[in-house]
Amino acid sequence: MAKHIFVTGGVASSLGKGLTASSLGRLLKMRGLRVTMQKLDPYINVDPGTMNPFQHGEVFVTEDGGETDLDLGHYERFIDENLHRESNATTGAIYRTVLAKERRGEYLGETVQVIPHITDEIKSRINQLASPDVDVVITEVGGTVGDIEILPFIEAIRQFRKDAGRNNVAYIHVTLVPFIGPSEEQKTKPTQHSVTELRSRGIQPDVIVCRSDRPLGDHVKRKISMLCDVEEAGIIAAIDAPDIYAIPLVLNDEGLDAYICELLDLHTPEPDLGEWSAMCERAASATETVRVGIIGKYVGLPDAYLSVVEAIRHGAMAAGVRAEIVWVASDHAEGLLAEERLAGLDAICVPGGFGIRGTEGKIAAARYARENRVPFLGLCLGLQCAVIEFARNVCGLAGANSSEFDESTPHPVIALMDSQLGVEDKGGTMRLGNWPCRLLPGTRAAEVYDDLLVYERHRHRFEVNPHYRGQLESNGLVCSGISPDNRLVEMIEIPDHPFFLASQFHPELTSRPNRPNPMFREFVAAAVRRVRGHGEDDARANVRPLRAVLDVTER
Repeated sequence: MAKHIFVTGGVASSLGKGLTASSLGRLLKMRGLRVTMQKLDPYINVDPGTMNPFQHGEVFVTEDGGETDLDLGHYERFIDENLHRESNATTGAIYRTVLAKERRGEYLGETVQVIPHITDEIKSRINQLASPDVDVVITEVGGTVGDIEILPFIEAIRQFRKDAGRNNVAYIHVTLVPFIGPSEEQKTKPTQHSVTELRSRGIQPDVIVCRSDRPLGDHVKRKISMLCDVEEAGIIAAIDAPDIYAIPLVLNDEGLDAYICELLDLHTPEPDLGEWSAMCERAASATETVRVGIIGKYVGLPDAYLSVVEAIRHGAMAAGVRAEIVWVASDHAEGLLAEERLAGLDAICVPGGFGIRGTEGKIAAARYARENRVPFLGLCLGLQCAVIEFARNVCGLAGANSSEFDESTPHPVIALMDSQLGVEDKGGTMRLGNWPCRLLPGTRAAEVYDDLLVYERHRHRFEVNPHYRGQLESNGLVCSGISPDNRLVEMIEIPDHPFFLASQFHPELTSRPNRPNPMFREFVAAAVRRVRGHGEDDARANVRPLRAVLDVTER
């Protein structure tokens, strides 16, 4: 029977519940346990797919096409497991399911209420993950204790311990222990009040993870232990870490994983932290820096590009360098401003997005990278902007654009999938989740992946218009990745460039800190070559000599 760990938060949002849960998942996996994770979100949206990136951050897409909360990205990166759409449940999705059952008569005329119908559906979502091949399910409850919309979730996880058995469930509560400068004291009152609120809902935490900017004194731990009725071994100090990937090491030093295993009667060996510690040490000791510009329309909230940033960092760790992220708002990078803002970058990344705002800036950035031989990586909309730029400035197709941005464009080099296939309906169906991509032998894309068939995750409606493919290719653009049916362009590249690669999919979603996605690994490596003054004489330098260079650097 699977064990269950529930992670709640108090005092304030953004304390790091997701990173705490992810780090614990990593530690338990290092102990040989099979771990999966889930996020319960109290907001009423059915999923984050239609939410504003400035409010919510990025939408993380699972391999089965689920549009989910960005915390699932942390989960996947830390536990190195592919999650699925059932790993994220919202209030909206739960109510929609319950109402659909009521309409179908499945409740046999009962009065449908929060208890038991909504809470039972929440528990059902949790139990779905407890398959026979899973030892531990870690469930994070979004929001903070005291939020009105969180109450059904708190009640459901309270009931869960009664249903599953006391020794099969553990509760972790993440709180804030602030330092008050004038009095030079760490204050426990916020934690006390948060735990009191949680206990008023029927849940006594087994572990309190105390977030702070400095170590907790022993007297502070004893005070929290006494006043919150939690064993002192269960008071975990989670001080700010220099790198999010160091958090598992911090929590292990505090004994969190060992204490959880004791609570849940899990008999495991000590975790093997060697590889993870070495990875963190390489990242901490790197002295060389590459400046990577992210040209986006949502740069006001960096979480909108969270997976992109992390994937760049993964590539940098593999290369033994630091990645300095330079944010450039694509609204302000148009025309001649592009050169002013992009000068001095070692590499340029144009990530995904929707809508016309800022697209001309992204197109200008693609032109700057192409003409100045700056390593370039385009992701989803980034590929489309690169195609538009190439069509306009190399193929001579004046006014070329995407029909998403200009329905009257004379050259719709980017168009809806439906319109490509000769269907007049403009609704378009978003392409989500894993789709196959066939790579052209001898191309940089094939060398980067070291394979001819790959699967990557998508989230988009518009595609490269196949009617313009021949014209683009005859002018030097290589469509190096194609759908197996030869209808959809998945990747493009420019052969006589140090590194100019773009994908219709989102490779950042499958990148891991100890196993970076190949596109990001080689993108950052190209930036390293540029910094060191290598690679210009041989713009088509293949991947294997590049890997050898990086290996020598690490040694």
